[in-house]
This record gives sequence, structure tokens and C-alpha cells, in this order.
Amino acid sequence: MSLKEPVLKIVNKEYEPLTMVERTVGRNNLMFKTDEAGRPVLLFIGKKDANGHIMGDRYSRRLKFDESGNLIKDHWERKGEAT
Repeated sequence: MSLKEPVLKIVNKEYEPLTMVERTVGRNNLMFKTDEAGRPVLLFIGKKDANGHIMGDRYSRRLKFDESGNLIKDHWERKGEAT
């Protein structure tokens, strides 16, 4: 399952560096971790349980830059179930 446009709009923004951010999109809860530049790099999407954990899917983001710091590759990959 690839990420849909409403989710991509949220994860393509920059946030506070090195934090966990929670958002809601439609019927799904999102929780993502940001890197030192504030870009989301680890995403959990699904339903939040009573303990605050996301039950659904886990995604990892691959960012690749060239020598001058220009973004070459930006790709989200599904890593499996989030429990």
C-alpha cells in the first residue's frame, strides 16, 4: 500500500527536529518521528489503541542527497505492521 495524497501533504512538511508528532487524517491516526532537520523519517499510520500505540502500518523514509546538499531521492517504503 502506497501513501495517499492527504498523508503525503502532511509528511512533506518540516516540523520540530527530533520529535514525535501526532496528526489525524480521515479515520486514521498518524505518528511520525522527525530527523535533525525536522523532516519526517519514520511513520506509523492506523488506529490508536487505549495505550496510545498505533495499530496499522509502519513506513520508513529514504532521503538521499548529493555532495552540495540537493535532494536526489525521497521515497517512503512500507516496512510491515505496526503493533
